[in-house]
Amino acid sequence: MEDNNLTAGFRVAILGATGAVGTELIELLETRNFPVSQLKLLASPRSAGSYLPFKGKQLQVEVVDDHSFEDVDLVLASAGGSTSKVWAEKAVASGAVFIDNSSAFRLDPQIPLIVPEVNPQAAAQHRGIIANPNCTTILMAVAVWPLYQLQPIKRIVVATYQSASGAGARAMEEVKTQSQDILNGKSPTPEIFPYPLAFNLFPHNSPLNDQGYCEEEMKMVNETRKIFGVTELRVSATCVRVPVLRAHSEAINLEFVEPLPVATAREALAKANGVKLVEDWQANYFPMPVEATGRDEVLVGRIRQDISHPCGLELWLSGDQIRKGAALNAVQIAELLVKQNLLQPTAAVS
Repeated sequence: MEDNNLTAGFRVAILGATGAVGTELIELLETRNFPVSQLKLLASPRSAGSYLPFKGKQLQVEVVDDHSFEDVDLVLASAGGSTSKVWAEKAVASGAVFIDNSSAFRLDPQIPLIVPEVNPQAAAQHRGIIANPNCTTILMAVAVWPLYQLQPIKRIVVATYQSASGAGARAMEEVKTQSQDILNGKSPTPEIFPYPLAFNLFPHNSPLNDQGYCEEEMKMVNETRKIFGVTELRVSATCVRVPVLRAHSEAINLEFVEPLPVATAREALAKANGVKLVEDWQANYFPMPVEATGRDEVLVGRIRQDISHPCGLELWLSGDQIRKGAALNAVQIAELLVKQNLLQPTAAVS
């Protein structure tokens, strides 16, 4: 068995290490060369004892318990809201900073909700816990914020086209199995989703409120307001599950207080951090989830004037839900803490 001690840097724990986002976090810590002195992989008893690779070593997954966060500087959590609520305070009490990918703390006014390209200054306000926004919110914020800087936005209307990856690795496998069943003339059997997703689509299956908006849609409304710091920003979302394995897409309509020329918007997005402009109008070629998969950037294109409103613009984006929509944003928050001297490194571990 390999030990989990590495080089000088930070003692990091990943909570939910064996899930789709957890394994992506491990890869990103390595490929982005985040300074790790010790990496602790934590999961439920079902996954304990398995091994995952990191920097040429095989690290054993441990069961999370009351002692897991002793001698840990940073926790990257991707294990669901109920799990985060159980362990976040214990981690903070042990002296760690807890970056949480669940919805447990996102709307808590005392806890920063951060997209590094938008509100990095919020990191300085943390009291031990930092929330990572919902995947659809992150992708939209990265694309819309550069335009908001040019001209205040009165209203955002967004429709999302969300891949199976948003529901985890098992959901992705379910779509593959259903697709094969349908091609073989069999009836698909849904287990993770309430309805078959292969060769189908349906409105997001999160709980509905009294106004008819689902939980996923309200995340986009409330989280965008908090990240932008505009409590009265008008946002309306329609979230849809589509038969795509990985990477979400969004159609966004923006109403500005004054007209914003398409050329100005296109120039701003071409220069924006975290954005890659993808447009070939002659070829009718714009962002696609198949090309966003595995990419750090949010692919943005099809920027055009809204013909129904003189102050309106429309755009289309695709972004990797597991990467920028979850794991990458969390690692970028950790990098932000290091840059702002809000996370102190430990001595080398021998």
